[in-house]
Amino acid sequence: MKNIKSLMLSAGVLATCFGVVSCQKTKTTEDGTKYTYIEEGKEKPENGQFVIYEFTAKNSKDSIFISSIENGAPAYMMHNDSVKRYDTTKVRPGIDEIFSNLRKGDSIQFTATASKIFGEMNTPPFLQAEEEVTLNIGVTDILDESEMQDFMTKVQEKQREKMEKKSEEQLAVDIKKIQDYMAENNLNATKTESGLFYIIEEEGDGEQVEEGNTVAVNYTGYVLDGTIFDTSVEEVAKENDIFNEGRPYEPFNVMVGKGRVIPGWDEGLQLLKGGSKAKLLIPSTLAYGPRQAGEVIKPNSILVFDVEVVDVQK
Repeated sequence: MKNIKSLMLSAGVLATCFGVVSCQKTKTTEDGTKYTYIEEGKEKPENGQFVIYEFTAKNSKDSIFISSIENGAPAYMMHNDSVKRYDTTKVRPGIDEIFSNLRKGDSIQFTATASKIFGEMNTPPFLQAEEEVTLNIGVTDILDESEMQDFMTKVQEKQREKMEKKSEEQLAVDIKKIQDYMAENNLNATKTESGLFYIIEEEGDGEQVEEGNTVAVNYTGYVLDGTIFDTSVEEVAKENDIFNEGRPYEPFNVMVGKGRVIPGWDEGLQLLKGGSKAKLLIPSTLAYGPRQAGEVIKPNSILVFDVEVVDVQK
C-alpha cells in the first residue's frame, strides 16, 4: 500500500475522456462548479477502493497539455466516502467533490480556472492562475487493493516496454548522427554493443580501469556543435569563456561502474588504462536521455568527452 499511495495522483491532477458534450445532465457542486455528464455510470466505489480513469486537460486555446492516454498510464485515486464537506483553506472544494462522486462508466466534462483545479501553489507555470482549463474524465474501472497491485504491475511493465522502444529508436538516430559527425571530423572510432563510440588517442601504461576502481579523470565535455558545457581543465575553461573562479579545476574522482556518473562514462572509462587519453562519443541513451541537463545539454543530446585517466586506485 505504501508504494501505491506514493504514486497516487492528488485530487488536483485532473483528467479527461474524449468526445463532444451533448445535452446531458449537468450537476453543480457546493461551491458552484458545474460539470456535465457525457455518459453516466452506475457502479459506486466503496471506501478504500481505487477509481481508475483516463483523462485529458485542455488550456484556454483548446490545446491538450495533459493526457493519460498519450502518456500510456491511466490515473487513479483512492475513494473516501467520508469526504463530504471541504475545508477551503486546505483543499479544493468542488473539484474534490467531483472526484468523490465518480462512478464506473462516468464520462464527464467541466471547465474551471487553473488555480481552482490545481490549487494556487501548484498551478503549472505555463498556465495563468485565472486561465480556464477544460477537463474530461472517463472512469474505466474500480479496483480493490489486491487488484490494484496487479494493475500497477501491468501499467509499469507497459511503461517499461514503451520506454525501451523509444530508447531503441533514439539510439538508432544518435548512432547515425555520431557517424555523420565522425565523417565530418575525420574521426575513426570503435563502437561498442551499447552504442558508445570511443577513440584511444594515447594508450596509457598504468592499471586497467575496472568496475569498482576509483579513478581521477581530467575531462572536457561538449555537444556536437562544439559548445563546451564543462571541463576540469582551467586553461580550457579560460580559453572558452566558461571559467568560474568559485570552483576548483582538478581531476574528477569517481568510483567506476556504480552508477555515479552517466552510463557512457561508466562503460567508457573501463576501456582505458591509467595514463590513457581518449575521446568518448556518447549517445543520449547513455547520457541524460530525454531530460534537459543544463543550458547546453538539451533533451536527447549526444555528448563528446575528451578524457585523461590521471590515476587508478584499485
